[in-house]
Amino acid sequence: MIIIIRNKKTFILSVLSIFLLLCTWLIYSDFYKKIFTGKDETITIGIFSDSYWEVQNGYSYRILEDAIAIFEEQHPGVKVEYVSGILKDDYSEWLSEQFLLGNAPDIFFVLSEDFNDFAEIGVCKDLTSFVTQDEEFHKEEFYSSAYEYGKYRGAQYALPYECAPKLMFVNKTILDKEGLNMPDDKWTWDEFYEICRKVTKDTDGNGTIDQFGVVGYTWKEAFESNGILLFDEKGTECYFADDNVETALLFMEKIGKLNSGYTINSRDFDLGNVVFQPMSFSRYRAYKPYPLSVKKYSGFEWECMPMPAGPNGDNISTLDTLLLAMNGNTDREEYAWEFMKLLTCNTQIQSEIFDYSEGVSVLKAVTESDQTLQSLIESSGDTGSLNLPILSEAVENAVVAPRFRNYDHAISEVDKAVNDILAGSSNFSMEQIIWNRNINKYLSNSR
Repeated sequence: MIIIIRNKKTFILSVLSIFLLLCTWLIYSDFYKKIFTGKDETITIGIFSDSYWEVQNGYSYRILEDAIAIFEEQHPGVKVEYVSGILKDDYSEWLSEQFLLGNAPDIFFVLSEDFNDFAEIGVCKDLTSFVTQDEEFHKEEFYSSAYEYGKYRGAQYALPYECAPKLMFVNKTILDKEGLNMPDDKWTWDEFYEICRKVTKDTDGNGTIDQFGVVGYTWKEAFESNGILLFDEKGTECYFADDNVETALLFMEKIGKLNSGYTINSRDFDLGNVVFQPMSFSRYRAYKPYPLSVKKYSGFEWECMPMPAGPNGDNISTLDTLLLAMNGNTDREEYAWEFMKLLTCNTQIQSEIFDYSEGVSVLKAVTESDQTLQSLIESSGDTGSLNLPILSEAVENAVVAPRFRNYDHAISEVDKAVNDILAGSSNFSMEQIIWNRNINKYLSNSR
């Protein structure tokens, strides 16, 4: 009899244990909501309808829709929803309004110009714990510069979704006509200047220069490729008086004098009258496919290569990156994180960027694959101007600017300084010191 009682107690305890485990699973899986409410669990995502790269794109939701289909199949009872029709120009204002109203999506794409402010005011969740505790997440699979783009003051607040480096595009037809060779990938400012000097000329003998070396090369490209760090990480100090800045300014002045006062614009490059133009790879992808390539750049062959290196720098440039962040107040963290990983870490989804967008995948394995090369060749019909090693290296080694609030405004102050100095004829180093004080005053007042 005693044995029977003990067996009953054991049986009851076992049943209770199983029941408690089941209740725990139901609560943590959110499945109880489905049982009691009859509704699916829903996560929302903020997205804009047009291309991030500001070109026409008829596939704005295609990648997202494919990701949603995969996610909902893997997570029965969970739905992903988004509001369609929001233009990129209106997106920042729309998203800010949703935060103010308490209706912000669980996940949202972040424009590069908004990231610093969003991270500073806390609307983006710190993802550091997700990154470090998720054994299925491997940050080394991303290009390091693209991944760093989502960091703010040492913490990871966003994951990279797609990116585009700035490269130098070269009119090979002019080089061939002038008997000049293409520079190699490790070319320097000196080589850059010499080519510009040799090709800048009056080709029809009417007394006016009509062939030029470069258009669109600004102080930003010069600073980046000469190892210049303009601000500290917190945005409290500017280093505009640095010697490397003076070297870059002198180079900009030198190369600008080649045009004898003529103002060149991008149309001159389109018409085949300029050898060099810095260009985002997304712009190349937007216009290279036939027949747009014939309409946009007719009559000359062109190729991409890294930026020329300054005497104290390297063959590097900036990287523009579209980010994906999580709402700091979401109560659906687990599902939000899983969907973020699907969009940014899944090779199938990331490979679709080369089919339905103009950017570059942030995953090394995708961008460097034979499939990607074939996709780019098929879309452009051109093998000569496609160099995946150059593209991959440009993304990996790109410059990541310091992350602090009002960074864009601080850069505007530097732009004023550069334009003022180059427009004058005074001592550069003295002007740099004066402007450095002014910019530091601005940084102090903006904190």
